[in-house]
Amino acid sequence: MADIFEKLLKNAGPIGQHRKRAHGYFAFPKLEGPISSRMMFRGKEMVVWSLNNYLGLANHPEIRKTDAEAAAQFGLAYPMGARMMSGNSNYHEQLEKELAEFEHKEDAILMNFGYQGIMSAIDAICGRHDVIVYDAESHACIIDGLRLHPGHRYVFKHNDMDDLVKQLERATQLIQKQNTGGILVITEGVFGMAGDQGKLKEIVDLKQQFEFRLLVDDAHGFGTLGKTGAGAGEEQDCQDGIDLYFSTFAKSMASIGAFLAGDRDIIDFIRYNIRSQIFAKSLPMPIVLGNLKRLELLRTQPELKAKLWENALRLQKGLRERGFDIGKTNTMVTPVYMKGGVEEATAMVTDLRENYHIFCSIVVYPVIPKGHIIYRLIPTATHTEQDIEDTLRAFSETKAKLDAGAYKVEMIPDMAEVKS
Repeated sequence: MADIFEKLLKNAGPIGQHRKRAHGYFAFPKLEGPISSRMMFRGKEMVVWSLNNYLGLANHPEIRKTDAEAAAQFGLAYPMGARMMSGNSNYHEQLEKELAEFEHKEDAILMNFGYQGIMSAIDAICGRHDVIVYDAESHACIIDGLRLHPGHRYVFKHNDMDDLVKQLERATQLIQKQNTGGILVITEGVFGMAGDQGKLKEIVDLKQQFEFRLLVDDAHGFGTLGKTGAGAGEEQDCQDGIDLYFSTFAKSMASIGAFLAGDRDIIDFIRYNIRSQIFAKSLPMPIVLGNLKRLELLRTQPELKAKLWENALRLQKGLRERGFDIGKTNTMVTPVYMKGGVEEATAMVTDLRENYHIFCSIVVYPVIPKGHIIYRLIPTATHTEQDIEDTLRAFSETKAKLDAGAYKVEMIPDMAEVKS
């Protein structure tokens, strides 16, 4: 019998194989200082494009005040226990009520984390006779939720409505053959890698042809899209057709936790059957009160969303004018597509950080195919015109170096943090 740890030592994984040269720099970097568009990294000030602090709430003075006062009043322990047993409060229920109203739904349930929450929601909703139909570019949390599903699942090509129809036909035929079960379609309001919106209105329209329920993960759309910030459903004028609306507090709210909103009876079923919440401690009171304040600012300070979009459009316009490929994004998420291997990408990132003081995240193989690089830029309301101009200049100059082969190296640069 082999030692179960033996394989872990032999194969560190596609990213882990670089850990000795990458840790603390390309992976697990440490940004320091107040959260803003400029932070410190290894003693140097960087323009930061890697934080989902869309509306700039992470260091907003009103938010900091509320967070501090709530922590001073309640500490981080209260309330103790899971919501169902001893961890409920009027404030938890108030936040659920206000979120439901904001999303034009009857009810909502709080969750401790977005990743864990949607996985557990899928598990609570779907049984072994049910069929799930999902977009091919769904986030990893959805994919992991699908792994828990004991029934059939069909994937449709990303935002391809013709293929969705084919998969719905397959799912419908299976349900009819089984003579039991139902269909759940899962997609996203905003796809966080490419920045394009899910075709929610077109999917909702398919309800006239097929019988299914729709779950939308709108982590990036909540607070950033729609007239009031209610998300991609409001943006596309089809919120009523979304049966379950899910989002996290980790993006526009710059916080922790998540919620699921929908019809009262369905949310109540989930409330009493979602294992990740029934068997886990409830959100601490400072988080709940902080999220109530954040939701208030989402509603009362539309200038934050306006500033986010002003910055996003300026950045995207500048990149396009300089010949960069930013794909089909129609949201604030700004991918920049380039050609090159992992080694070239890390050499380019090193140059950007060390010589241009630009901190952005790279996406390489195995997340995307070999030979491709994606720089994923996240504009926020805190970025300045100078931040954008500095970044555009840095990208223009480093792209010229990439095309000229200046970043051709045999292995990734050794930028690992020196351990004491």
